[in-house]
Amino acid sequence: MEFSPFNNVIKLCLQGMSLEENNKPDEAAGLFMQAWEEATNDHEKFLAAHYVSRHQKTVSEKLKWLETALENALKINDDTVKSALPSLYANIAQCYEDSGNAEKAKENSELALELKNNPSDKGPFYHGTKADLQVGDVLTAGGNSNYKSEFKMNHIYFTALVNGAGLAAALAKGDGKERVYIVEPTGNYENDPNLTDKKFPGNPTRSYRSESPLKIIGEAAEWVRPGTEELQKFREKLEDSKGEIIN
Repeated sequence: MEFSPFNNVIKLCLQGMSLEENNKPDEAAGLFMQAWEEATNDHEKFLAAHYVSRHQKTVSEKLKWLETALENALKINDDTVKSALPSLYANIAQCYEDSGNAEKAKENSELALELKNNPSDKGPFYHGTKADLQVGDVLTAGGNSNYKSEFKMNHIYFTALVNGAGLAAALAKGDGKERVYIVEPTGNYENDPNLTDKKFPGNPTRSYRSESPLKIIGEAAEWVRPGTEELQKFREKLEDSKGEIIN
């Protein structure tokens, strides 16, 4: 299922999250339950159950809804959903720990760690920048941020969505041409924690980071460039950042 704000279940979840942010948890819980009741496929049921679980009053009820979310997630062969599994298993582990079941807590914690360290997404991957690079060059961590030159980057970031890399290129500092390179990770990589599970479970933007270099293996010719207004909103967010969303 394509992630779309026009999908009614996703729309209800978005409205519920807005109510959460405005400190209206009971109203939010009602919308999440409505989303569950209107869900018609595994993806919608996975999303709705995830949000319903957050508003349960007891550990046993929270565990029931988390396991319902997991049950539906496991039926879906989609990297944006698979990326939610580490968080789901970690939350389930916490429920078992809180209820005194150390064996089940350990089992689920180990699953969470294994999946976190082995993302299922195999790309292709992209990196957006204004730097003029060549096939065979490598991108390494430790340089200055593309967005705030005062920050040193501990990781190198990339995405499996070409339009996401195009946005990164548009936001990058400098006057050079916007470039989107096709890259190949040379070591382990993980879901970008600045985005993963912040709002929707998993990694719907398919964004990753690595401490190991990325090798440039090609260049993308086409992507959807963001509009002026959209670009300005992202620039304002970066200006307000103290580094936590870009490093």
